[in-house]
Amino acid sequence: MNRLADATSPYLLQHKDNPVDWWPWCAEAFAEAERRDVPVLISVGYSACHWCHVMAHESFADEQVGALLNENFVAIKVDREERPDVDAVYMTATQAMTGQGGWPMTVFATPDGTPFFCGTYFPKPNFLRLLQSVAAAWRDQRAAVLRQGAAVIEAIGGAQAVGGPSAPLTAELLDAAADRLAEEYDETNGGFGGAPKFPPHLNLLFLLRQYQRTGAQRSLEIIRHTCEAMARGGLHDQLAGGFARYSVDGRWAVPHFEKMLYDNALLLRVYTHLWRLTGDQLARRVARDTARFLADELHRPGEGFASALDADTDGVEGLTYVWTPAQLVEALGEEDGRWAADLFDVTEEGSFTPHAAAPPGEALTAADATDQPTSVLRLARDVDDAAPEVRTRWQEVAHRLLVVRDARPQPARDDKVVAAWNGLAITAIAEFQQVAAGYAEDAPGQDANLMEGVTIVADGAMRDAAEHLAKVHLVDGRLRRTSRDGRVGEAAGVLEDYGCVAEAFCAMHQVTGEGRWLVLAGRLLDVALERFAAPDGSFYDTADDAERLVSRPADPTDNATPSGRSAIVAALVAYAALTGETRYREAAEAALATVAPIVAAHARFTGYAATAGEALLAGPYEIAVATADPVGEPLVHAARRHAPPGAVVVAGSPDQPGVPLLAGRPMVDGQATAYVCRGFTCERPVTGVADLVAQLTRR
Repeated sequence: MNRLADATSPYLLQHKDNPVDWWPWCAEAFAEAERRDVPVLISVGYSACHWCHVMAHESFADEQVGALLNENFVAIKVDREERPDVDAVYMTATQAMTGQGGWPMTVFATPDGTPFFCGTYFPKPNFLRLLQSVAAAWRDQRAAVLRQGAAVIEAIGGAQAVGGPSAPLTAELLDAAADRLAEEYDETNGGFGGAPKFPPHLNLLFLLRQYQRTGAQRSLEIIRHTCEAMARGGLHDQLAGGFARYSVDGRWAVPHFEKMLYDNALLLRVYTHLWRLTGDQLARRVARDTARFLADELHRPGEGFASALDADTDGVEGLTYVWTPAQLVEALGEEDGRWAADLFDVTEEGSFTPHAAAPPGEALTAADATDQPTSVLRLARDVDDAAPEVRTRWQEVAHRLLVVRDARPQPARDDKVVAAWNGLAITAIAEFQQVAAGYAEDAPGQDANLMEGVTIVADGAMRDAAEHLAKVHLVDGRLRRTSRDGRVGEAAGVLEDYGCVAEAFCAMHQVTGEGRWLVLAGRLLDVALERFAAPDGSFYDTADDAERLVSRPADPTDNATPSGRSAIVAALVAYAALTGETRYREAAEAALATVAPIVAAHARFTGYAATAGEALLAGPYEIAVATADPVGEPLVHAARRHAPPGAVVVAGSPDQPGVPLLAGRPMVDGQATAYVCRGFTCERPVTGVADLVAQLTRR
C-alpha cells in the first residue's frame, strides 16, 4: 500500500500513485522493516529536481521495479527540503562512501536506519540489478553488510561532530579569507570553480561587507564581474527575472532550469547591496526584477513564498524557456526577431538541446536529446548603459517575448512553504525596500514608477510571509519546518529555520517599527540557545528533544544556504544590536569562534559565517532616527544607504513602544535626529544628513 496520499510535500505527492509501497519517513516504517527482517530503501529528492523525475518515471513508476522493491524492502520517500536533518545525515554517508553526493539520493539501510550502501541516480537496468544484489547480500552476507554499516556510522559521526579548535574571527582572518577567494576566482568568467557553476551569493555578501570595511578594490572587482556575468548569462531569466539554481557550464550560459527560493532571496541581497554601495544600474535592474520574480512567481497570497519552480515542463527540461531564431521571428516579426536574436545570442546552432544534460556518472544516449537545437536567452550586448532608444526597444521586445512565453506550458511550482527560506526572502525584500526608498529620487520617471510598483507588491508579499510564519509555523512556541495550503507540517524546525526566521523578524522590526517582531525573534533565539546549543559554544542542527537519527547533525559549513550555525549567529548579532542585550552577542561570538578555523582554511564554504563576522567586527552599528516621518525622512534614507556592515536601523517617534533603540532619544529642537552607537559608545546626536553620513563612513 502506498502511504503518500496525505503528505504535505509536493515531492511525496508526485509519488503517491507509484506501484511502490512507499512510506513517509516515520518510526512505523522502520518497525515494519524490523518485523519483516528486510532492509530499508531511503529515497531522497525534491520536487524541482530533474533527475529525480527521470528516476521516478523510469523506475518508481515501473511495475517490475515496484514488485521487486515491495517484496524485498521497506521503501521510504523523503523530501530533502522538508527533512533537511534526514538529508544531511544520509548525504554525509553518501559522500563518505562514493566521494560525491546529489539528488536523487538512494540509500540502503538496516531496520535501525544504519546506511550500508549509498548512491544517487541509477538507470532502471542498473537499479534492478542493484535491488537484486542488495537483497541477496542481506540474505546471504548479513555480517558483512552490518560491518559496512558500522564503518559508515563511524565515518559520519566524525564528520558531524561538534568540538574542535576555536579562535576569534579577526579582521586579519577575514582579510585572509578574502585573499583566498581572490586566488580561487575565475578571472575569465567570474565566480569560483568550473562546471557545474553555482551562484556564490554567500561569498559575495561577505566580500561586499569586506569591501565596505576596507575599501579593497580587488573584492569589488570580483563582485562586479561575477554579478554582471551571472546577470547577462542564461542563469538569469532575461524576460521574467529570477535566477536558476546553477549553470551546467563554466560560463553561466546554460542553466539547470529549476529556480529555488533561497538562491533568489540571497541573490536579491547581493544585487541590492551592490546597488546600494555603488549605484550600479545593472545591479539596480537585477535587484528590482528579482524582487518582482519573488513577488509574482513564488509568493502565495495569504501565505508565504513557494519553494521552487521545476526544471521540467511536461517532462522536458527547459522547454518553457528556450528559443530558436524562427520562434523569435514568429513572435516579433522579421525585423525585431532578427534584432532580438542578435541581442539575446539566439542562433541556429543553439546553446541547449532539451535533455542534453547527463546525470552524475552517466553517459548521454540518443534518447536523452531531442533533434532541435535551441538557445537560452543571454544578453550579448550591454543594455543598461545603452542609448535610451535601445533600452526602450529592448524592454518592449522582452515584454512581447514574455507574453508569448507565458502562453507556453509552464513548469510546476513546489508550493510548500519552508520556514528558513521564507526567512531569507523576508530579509532580502526588507533590505531591497530600504535601499529602493533611499535611491527613489535618483531614478528617471518611468523607471521610478516601475520600481515603486515592484516595491509595493514585494512589500505585501514580505508581510504576508512574515505573518504566515508567525501564525502558522509557530506551534506551542516552536517552529515547524514546512506548511502547504495553510496546513502546517509535522517536521520540526531545524537550526537554520530558527536562525533565518529570527533574522527575518529582526528585519521586520526595522521595517515596521513594531515591537512584536522583536519579541518573536527573541523567543526563537531563546529556544535555539536552550535546545540546540552545544557545550563548546557551537550548535547542533537539531534540537535536543528532536527525533533521534543515527547521528546528530552539526554541519558548520555554508553551502547553497547558510549553515544553521551561521544563520543563528547572524540573528543573534542583529537581535543583540536591536535590544542591547549582551548575552546574545556573547553567544554569537562563541559560536563564530568555532567556525573561525574553517574560515581560514575553506573560505568558499564559510561565506555567511564571514558575513556575520564582518558585522561583529563593525560593531555592529546601531542607528536610531527619532522622527515623525519614518518613511520619508532623509536621515532615514541616508542611514540605510550608508549603513556600515551589519548595521541595524530603526526609525520612529521617540520612546516608541517596543523599540528599545528609540528609548530616551528625543528629537533635538523639534527636528528629526539621528543617534549612532557602536558597542557602548555613542556619537553626538545629529540633525543633518551630511553629519550623519560622516559618522557612518568614518573608517
